[in-house]
Amino acid sequence: MATTTVNPKQQAHELIDRLTAGQVAAVVGLLEAMLDPVSVALANAPIEDEPIGEEEERAVAASKAWLAEHPGEGIPHEEVMAEFGLSSEDPVG
Repeated sequence: MATTTVNPKQQAHELIDRLTAGQVAAVVGLLEAMLDPVSVALANAPIEDEPIGEEEERAVAASKAWLAEHPGEGIPHEEVMAEFGLSSEDPVG
């Protein structure tokens, strides 16, 4: 895949011209994400930036205990997502 193009933008255009429609759609999505400041901030954000306190630890333990005592009574993740008009394929950040 040797090319004599030195301008990176021109090279990108030439490569895009060789892609299928599906591949172009994927590249467009990637470019939009790269240019969206919120997406960039989320991608660079730390996974967890505050420690979990004792109260939160107890609340999580209590919820797990309740779910263990009441099998089948929890709300499935998909159902909660649907309440917000989302599906499991939608990114949540």
